[in-house]
Amino acid sequence: MYKKKAYRHFTTVFYAHLFVHMPDIVEQQSPGQQQNVTISFAEHAAKDEKMKFQGVQKPLTRSSTMQSTTTDSKSVRSVLLRKVGLMKRKKVVERVEGPPYHTMDLDTVCQLLKTDIQNGIHDGEVEKRRQECGVNELQGKGGINPIKLFIKQFINLLVMILLIAAVVSFVYRDWVEGGVITFIMFLNAVIGFLQEYNAEKTMESLRKMASPTSLVIRSGHEEHIPTRDLIPGDIIVLKSGDVVGADCRIIEAFNMDVDEALLTGESVPVNKIVDTLPTADVPLGDRVNMTYSSTTLAKGRGKALVTAIGMDTEIGKIAQRLMDSEDNSRTPLQRSIDRLAIFLFVFAVIVVIVIFATSKFQIGDQEILYAISTAIAAVPEGLLAVLTLTQAFGVNAMAKSNALVRRLVSLELLGSVTNICSDKTGTLTQSKMVLTRLWQPNTGFYSVSGLGFEIEGQLTHEDSGKTIDSNGMTAEMHQFIRSAALCNMSEVRKDENDEIAVMGDPTEIAMQVFSHKLHMGKPVLQEQGWKLISEYPFDSGIKRMSVLTRSPDGKYVAFGKGATERVLPSCIGIQNGDQIEYMSTERMQELILPQVEALARGGLRVLTLTTRNIKADGEVTHETFKREQIEDQMIFLGLVGIYDPPRVESKIAVERCHTAGIVVHMLTGDHIATATAIAREVSIIPSDYGLIEKREGPELVMSAQKFDKMSEEQIDALPELPLVIARCSPETKVKMIEALHRRKKISAMTGDGVNDSPSLKESDVGIAMGETGSDVAKQASDIILVDDNFATIVSAIEEGRRVFANISRFCVHLITANVGLAVLLISGLGFQDASGMSVFAMSPLQILFTNCLVSTPPAIGLGLEPANPLQMQQPPRLRQHGLFRTSNLVDIFFYGFVVGIIGLCNFAVSMYTYGGGDFGHDCNKHYNDTCDMVFRARGGLFVTSCFVLLMHSFTCRDLRNPVWSPSFFVGERRWYLAWVPRAFTCKQNWYLYYSAIFTIVLLLLTIYIPV
Repeated sequence: MYKKKAYRHFTTVFYAHLFVHMPDIVEQQSPGQQQNVTISFAEHAAKDEKMKFQGVQKPLTRSSTMQSTTTDSKSVRSVLLRKVGLMKRKKVVERVEGPPYHTMDLDTVCQLLKTDIQNGIHDGEVEKRRQECGVNELQGKGGINPIKLFIKQFINLLVMILLIAAVVSFVYRDWVEGGVITFIMFLNAVIGFLQEYNAEKTMESLRKMASPTSLVIRSGHEEHIPTRDLIPGDIIVLKSGDVVGADCRIIEAFNMDVDEALLTGESVPVNKIVDTLPTADVPLGDRVNMTYSSTTLAKGRGKALVTAIGMDTEIGKIAQRLMDSEDNSRTPLQRSIDRLAIFLFVFAVIVVIVIFATSKFQIGDQEILYAISTAIAAVPEGLLAVLTLTQAFGVNAMAKSNALVRRLVSLELLGSVTNICSDKTGTLTQSKMVLTRLWQPNTGFYSVSGLGFEIEGQLTHEDSGKTIDSNGMTAEMHQFIRSAALCNMSEVRKDENDEIAVMGDPTEIAMQVFSHKLHMGKPVLQEQGWKLISEYPFDSGIKRMSVLTRSPDGKYVAFGKGATERVLPSCIGIQNGDQIEYMSTERMQELILPQVEALARGGLRVLTLTTRNIKADGEVTHETFKREQIEDQMIFLGLVGIYDPPRVESKIAVERCHTAGIVVHMLTGDHIATATAIAREVSIIPSDYGLIEKREGPELVMSAQKFDKMSEEQIDALPELPLVIARCSPETKVKMIEALHRRKKISAMTGDGVNDSPSLKESDVGIAMGETGSDVAKQASDIILVDDNFATIVSAIEEGRRVFANISRFCVHLITANVGLAVLLISGLGFQDASGMSVFAMSPLQILFTNCLVSTPPAIGLGLEPANPLQMQQPPRLRQHGLFRTSNLVDIFFYGFVVGIIGLCNFAVSMYTYGGGDFGHDCNKHYNDTCDMVFRARGGLFVTSCFVLLMHSFTCRDLRNPVWSPSFFVGERRWYLAWVPRAFTCKQNWYLYYSAIFTIVLLLLTIYIPV
């Protein structure tokens, strides 16, 4: 293993390093202690850490309605699974303490891990090291075990009935029936195994797709890789919101605070530094030059060198506490299926008792076999297998639509979503921002030409029409552009193909592209001598960011940008030409806010740019000034208006939501006028809202400041919750979700940042952004949008409705078959021969065939039914309308009794019309000359039941409007199709046709091949 090789190399490097520092260690000892110096790899710290680990709390769980987190750990099924070892257990992992990297300088760490601090690991070494070190995963999430998965198919209450029936058949030497039952049992198990195996494979691949990624430096180039592919020696580039993928030694830190609460219990983020610590005996929380797997970068940025991965990390010690619990938990739908299984099992026992009672408890082998067969007929053995297949296809279909499902419970809730709370930037809009207008106090408005990321464009004064170039710029404009370029972490450059490549936040990219258009981009300014000293990143709480720079002449200048209402209170004046005009905040607001409104009314995102000269004595570093000192007494430079055009599909998707009875809310950090303009464009609010001075009705657009000040009682008293909330903070999102829950609504919330995690957890369906979302947001979510597109959310909801509707369809079909067979077989006990013994209407083998091989294949086809075109024209499913809602139960029992009565009448007509009522003698055990008509009647009943159930499966394609009804009743107005049955005009379900053909072929083989 690479780890062991590292230790051998370490013995030379580390002791040489220790020898250099030994005098400092000895000086700390008293004279009497110097002879007993002991070298330790932080053993005492490890003991303290183990004590701390015992107090680590479990991760936050969802508290909203419909999100039960209880597991079925006490159920019979889960107890059996644990007994036979089919549920995941905690594994005892023998760990070897790693070298104390926090006591080593960076050169020593690089030598030990055989890496380059600038270029990282060479690409040619990656595969070799991965084979030596393995993948960066915690144990307990191991791969799929096919053997255990196959055995798991038999640890099922419904399959147990088949097992009992097979045992009874073999005991009474009915080898044919026992063999058929065993075949059906294994066939059911194989189908279930294949479906669940494919589902597990699908979910495993989706988990890998949805897993966090890391930005690493290999061979001198940055590249995104899955976190599981990290290896010791990798250099990771970290930014705010990232989840650290492995234990690392810090090699570069810039205002870098890491939240280690998950590991140490410390609630305050720890500021990280590069310095080497003097001793190994340092508690985990005080190792400020290390960062650990699964911790979160709260702010700042930096680089780190991977020192340990997988179970060798500190988080590996408590890996089982951090594992997601949803894999072993039962979703609400699965629990309702479990309750149904128990109910049907009890019903089957009652059926057995009834059959024994009709034979006056003179129980022979035929009575026992018939009773067991009838009990099997009352239980849908294929239900769980079909449920697994349907959910697997649903998850796979959503993945193809760019929505990755992380928790199955969300698949069930999507069809019930009543309210969607969406962000604006990148979700409803294209996130391809362009700076199109700006305003300065002295000269007024300017227009900027050029679209996209092209760095060609002109700056034109709107009043005079004069074009401004870099030579004719005023000092005021120069400082304005410097602020846009330097208070900016994005990059705009040309790649190897001489095409424009951009990296960073879309808003900052727009400002950087604007600076490049005037030949004053960040690279040009850096060549002139401007140098970044300190960065104070954007904070969603204060909605601004700032930087401290050093100018070419050695002076220190601060630049800032942010939301106008948050920036102006920190300003003391404005840049008016070459002069600074000092004024009060109130006067600045009177001057500037109308210009903000003018920009925002055009749907532009408005930011304010500021600057300030900093006086400092001596050397200035990133630790010299606090943020509050830099962002105080700023000078207002001007406003920029950035346009982010709505996605073309957003308007269509929002209108589809309105048709489907789903209310769309836009929660954005933009100005209220900008938010209103975009909301009008995408139809969230009426097209004339905000354009008419006086409008009656509820307040559809509200500022977060006003909404946050309202009490719960005041919010609940509103006739409607606002559809648009501007200048929204993470706390505002949580407050909106809580308000929706109090109104008994089921909500979906989108989010991308670290601070969005509480709202994602609180919502019923948390949706994270796949492209721009942080790792924290993705881990807190139920669904990840690969393309960050609002239309994908609507497609996911449509797929969720389809999946639940299909589950309802095949449940109605399967249980209808059970009810029909139960009615037929129990009522058929009334047919008696001359000796007074009941004559069975169907043989046990016919019962098994009808229940297992006639009902299950069409049920699988129903699970793959295409979406109903009217599906998104109906309101969301109510919370109380579960799988077995009243209408479904009525369908089950009505159609079940119809199927049973049709079969009963068929048998009666055959016996009394063609057989003269002669039921022969002892026809239940074997064939004789007196039983010819009984066996013919059974054959007719068998065929009739099979075809009636096949026809019923087509009826279940639409539980509201059967496919046999004319197309006119579902909106078809073309005269030549209006009265054609919907079965011929709707989208065809070929899987159902294939299953019907398969069943008919089996039926013909069964009838005409002699045994």
